Order: sequence, then structure tokens, then C-alpha cells
Amino acid sequence: MTASLRAPLPSDYATISTWINDAQACVRWAGPLLRFPFTAEELATQIVVPQGTSHCLGDGGAGPLAFGQYWLRTPGCAHLGRIIVAPSARGRGLGKVLCSQLIEDAIDRLGVGKLSLRVYRDNASAMRLYASLGFVAVDGESSAEVLFMEVAAATAASFIC
Repeated sequence: MTASLRAPLPSDYATISTWINDAQACVRWAGPLLRFPFTAEELATQIVVPQGTSHCLGDGGAGPLAFGQYWLRTPGCAHLGRIIVAPSARGRGLGKVLCSQLIEDAIDRLGVGKLSLRVYRDNASAMRLYASLGFVAVDGESSAEVLFMEVAAATAASFIC
């Protein structure tokens, strides 16, 4: 399978909206501004990020396999967020493919030297994924519930699959 980034289509948001099952999952993934339940149209408009972009990971003409965003957090630093893989596609390495391609795209488009993200501490598989891409914890910006992680762009590039 050769999955690659593409801009989300309106039909993709309808599919992605089925991946979020409850209010807690919605807040953990999208933050407090998106209220559960939501429509595909609400999803498409309420998760737009200023100075950023949304991407689906797709395989040919099929629907989305994963979704993620990045935006300029501070000058020189892109923040990855709202990373999600289709429940039916989990465990196949698509999270790493998605994050690798998001990192490459952010470096190319924004010319950043650093990338960051946040991950819930109880999400062990996501923490392993981000560590495998070179991300390290930044204790001063972390909380008891959420770990803040960063990586230098040059370091991330050396880990990309």
C-alpha cells in the first residue's frame, strides 16, 4: 500500500466523524471547541487551524485512512495535532506514515526547525510512535495528564520512514 497525504474532501469529514464515538473522545482529539455530537459540516469548519493545514492519508481513490493537521505554533515551530487513524486501519503502521508525511510537509511548507505535539499520557501506543520519530518530552510544558513533546526538524527527518 502506498498511502499519501491529500487535502480532505467533504466526504472525508463524514467518514472521520464516525471515528469519534463519544464526548470524551471528541475533547481529547479536537479540543473543547468541537461539541459532540457534530455533523460532518461542523467538523470541517470548526477544526480549521490558522496558519496551518489539514491532511488525510489516502490510498488511491479510497476514503481516508487517517487524518492530521499542523500549524505554526511559534515562529520556527510547527505543531502537529488532531492525529487520528481509522479504527479499521489501526495497527498497520499508518500513524507513523501519517506523522512522517506531516513532518516532511511542515518542514517543506513552513521551513520550520522544530516540531511539537501533545499526547495524553495514557495513550501508550501514540507515545511510542512519537518517540520513534525522535520526539522527546518537555517537562516544563507538560501536565499530569498531557505530555508535551518536541523534536528538531533535522532529527525528525532522520527518523522518517
